[in-house]
Amino acid sequence: CLLCPAIPLPELGWCVYISAAFGIRCITPATMQTIIAQSTSTPQLTNGASKGSSFHGKALKAASGRRCDVARSALKVSASAEKAKIAVLGASGYTGSEIVRLLAVHPSMEVSHLTAFSNAGKKFDTVYPQHRNLKGLPVLIKDDEVDYTDVDAVFCCLPHGTTQKIVAGLPADTKVVDLSADFRLRDPEMYKKWYGGPHAAVDLQKEVVYGLPELNREAVKKARVVANPGCYPTSVQLPLVPLLQAGLIKTEDIIIDAKSGVSGAGRSAKVNLLYSEIAEGMNSYGVGSHRHMPEIEQELSVAAGSDVHISFTPHLMPMARGMQSSIYVKLEGGATAADLRATLQAKYENEPFVQVLDEGEVPHTRFVRGSNMCSMAVFEDALPGRAIVLSCIDNLVKGASGQALQNMNLLLGFSETEGLMQQAMYP
Repeated sequence: CLLCPAIPLPELGWCVYISAAFGIRCITPATMQTIIAQSTSTPQLTNGASKGSSFHGKALKAASGRRCDVARSALKVSASAEKAKIAVLGASGYTGSEIVRLLAVHPSMEVSHLTAFSNAGKKFDTVYPQHRNLKGLPVLIKDDEVDYTDVDAVFCCLPHGTTQKIVAGLPADTKVVDLSADFRLRDPEMYKKWYGGPHAAVDLQKEVVYGLPELNREAVKKARVVANPGCYPTSVQLPLVPLLQAGLIKTEDIIIDAKSGVSGAGRSAKVNLLYSEIAEGMNSYGVGSHRHMPEIEQELSVAAGSDVHISFTPHLMPMARGMQSSIYVKLEGGATAADLRATLQAKYENEPFVQVLDEGEVPHTRFVRGSNMCSMAVFEDALPGRAIVLSCIDNLVKGASGQALQNMNLLLGFSETEGLMQQAMYP
């Protein structure tokens, strides 16, 4: 085999036309196992190797037109040769900055393009001085200036209503994680109702996967475009979906009292977000009409197998980041709070980013700050037949950029935890 002398051609069962001139380093049997595993018609090698990375090494794209399917797959594998090239669209917002922060310690990805609108032309560390120590970051450019021939995957951190056309126009082999709400609602009419305009990529919407990894991991792995869940929906679905699936709680009268740090409102200058407006107090917003309601109801309904409607009220808290959802549920069929806790502990026992606390322990936003963790707990309500579920996340990490990176790791075949094992920033 031209790829690696360690693999005889008879064992592969087909030819591989890849020239050393393409610059491909030696591909090990483990990596070849990945290439063959990605084929639909070729038998597996029996060396027990595990699947490896599968990002698009476009920098190695062959000039020849004689690439067979295996060659194409080989060009998507980079076990050690190079890092995946990542474009961050909308990098001047908080979620974009968080992506850059997390990628700074990622062993298998590197930033190749950063885009912005009003900040285009500026160095990234002039917009976010905390990143001055990151050398080699590209200058911010406009979205339409990105050269996607050298991009393996895209984090789309653009405002709602702007992402659909951009993602639909990307090369068909480019992996995308979209952090906006543009692809979260499967029904285009529902999107139009809640976001005030027609869906601009209805055909693409049909292939988009909703990306809550703990609940939809296998589908995410096979996707090209992933809709990253919203912050409130993440904090609500992680505890409620397993409970609905297990039939332990009733589908009606679910009350969600949620609180978020100010960074959830973005970085734009707004009067209601000024220090003197937000400090030393709290306020409700989007009462009965928050745009995360249909997203939450959509996913809870799928879990329950029937329509679920919620009472949801979010509140703005005088803190930069953090989120807690206090959820009040009715118990089904004689279930107890202990049953709910045991179900969640069993579900998430081996999940690296979800912790279900023991009886009597209370989750705090401060203990997940800066991390990709969701910390939850279950309490018996004073009212008979009810329980209280508490769920805490960092709205910018597990509620946005950290979960986006978790999804991207799955899309590109990397370990799901890469770049995400930072401990919470406390105090």
